[in-house]
Amino acid sequence: MDAGNGTPVNATFCVTGSTGYIGSWLVCSLLRRGFTVHATARDTGKASYLLSLPNASNRLKIFKSDLSEEGSFDEAVKGCVGVFHVAASMELSVEHEEAIDAMMETAVKGTVNVLQACLRSKSVKKVLFTSSISTISAREEGRGWRSVVDESSVNPIDLVLNTKPCGWVYVVSKIMTEEKAFQFAKENGINLVSIIPPTVAGPFLTPSVPVSIKVLLSPLTGDPYLYPVLITVHSRLGSVPLVHIEDLCNAQIFLMEKDSAEGRYICSAGSSTLPQLEELLSEHYSSFSCKRYTKESHDGAASIISSKKLTDLGFEFKHGIKGIVEQSIASSTEVGYL
Repeated sequence: MDAGNGTPVNATFCVTGSTGYIGSWLVCSLLRRGFTVHATARDTGKASYLLSLPNASNRLKIFKSDLSEEGSFDEAVKGCVGVFHVAASMELSVEHEEAIDAMMETAVKGTVNVLQACLRSKSVKKVLFTSSISTISAREEGRGWRSVVDESSVNPIDLVLNTKPCGWVYVVSKIMTEEKAFQFAKENGINLVSIIPPTVAGPFLTPSVPVSIKVLLSPLTGDPYLYPVLITVHSRLGSVPLVHIEDLCNAQIFLMEKDSAEGRYICSAGSSTLPQLEELLSEHYSSFSCKRYTKESHDGAASIISSKKLTDLGFEFKHGIKGIVEQSIASSTEVGYL
């Protein structure tokens, strides 16, 4: 890796979870830059649409890999200089205890499997782990709201387990997985950097509308399962932080190429309170006028969800909140979701 001049154009990168929203866009972003990509998928048939991406015919190879199977990432990471570990379950509501345990075990064990494959490869120099804003909280126990939320503003796992907010299983799996990833990386000398995206939105390459966009647009659809997720995000952070999919993938590649990058990085372009978000939605979707959000807002000024650590490295966001909302509505309308 070269902090100033970028990565050699003949470099090969592995992207896990390539069929998902972030993974598919990341594959596309890497191919556009001229890199070779090893994309992993549990079901390679569902990844076939990636083969139509620009430069895919001679620079993309799809590997069948399963997080629950030890050694299944060995072939995919062989010869790669970097691995973008994006694969994760997006199950937001899991009811049965056995299913919850299985999901947790797969998430943690799967990440270890990927990191073990990186160790065996002898070629991987850095791993970029995709975390989640669910690991972050603007609330300080017994002390109200933080004025500035940064990478140290960790969401206490004990609190999540005790309160079990909407989507809590996903939250716990993300917290546990990231902790395990850093622990394993430290013990085995792996250069691991974590990116913390908030709600990711904008256009998409996937055949169906991504869950994160459905959550963002839930005030429009009134989805009884996803709107409570949006409420939960707001209650934990005092606002709904957003990032455009293009900015997120650019930031991932930026951090992969930066030798000076270390630890965790929040990647948020900005945030809106729910009333502000509803106002934006109504501006770009004329038939929406119902004010669904009636709960009490943040006490006082909203916390700043800071991406300063990332921008201090030199990263620049291209898309603001208004554009993210506008493009999310447009892309969802185009496929008939709205």
